[in-house]
Amino acid sequence: MSRTRNRCLRGAPAALLCLLALAGCGSEGGPSARIDYDKALAGAPPPLASLYAQPNELLAGGRDAFERRVAALHGHPVVVNKWASWCGPCRAEFPHFQRLSARLGKKVAFLGVDSDDSEDAARTFLGEFPVPYPSYSDPDEEVAAAIKATLGFPSTAYYDSSGKLVYTKQGGYANQGELLADIRRYALGAGG
Repeated sequence: MSRTRNRCLRGAPAALLCLLALAGCGSEGGPSARIDYDKALAGAPPPLASLYAQPNELLAGGRDAFERRVAALHGHPVVVNKWASWCGPCRAEFPHFQRLSARLGKKVAFLGVDSDDSEDAARTFLGEFPVPYPSYSDPDEEVAAAIKATLGFPSTAYYDSSGKLVYTKQGGYANQGELLADIRRYALGAGG
């Protein structure tokens, strides 16, 4: 068993909360209806458009490639979601990222980080939960360490438009409103 899954299993109270949260997810926990990302993101600024030209891709290159991408997005806030295909809470919150990336993707860059996962399982997951942005493959959790997302799955990191990491939320979002509130608070500022 991987060290991350082992960490997740040791947190029995947290696991119980996760199961309770999943039980109450209803239709919000399943894949979102297919979204027309091309239509939703048409006219995005060039740095964001180049990001969204790589939908559902798993990118190699580790921490260096990830950090170069964040630097290339300078001038735009970045929301980074760390996930894994085997993670129930990741599956529960992924539809929120699907919908909000379509809604806010012309102002905010979205990226994924697939940690502690197999490539085949990750590709299958992205087939079930397609997103308009790529994810960096992070088998050794080096990218997760860079975004300070080392306590488990899922986690979401926020970079301001200058490229500074300003906040990392450990754990999943129970609903789309919570995620939207954090995007407004940490990525878009009070005016978002």
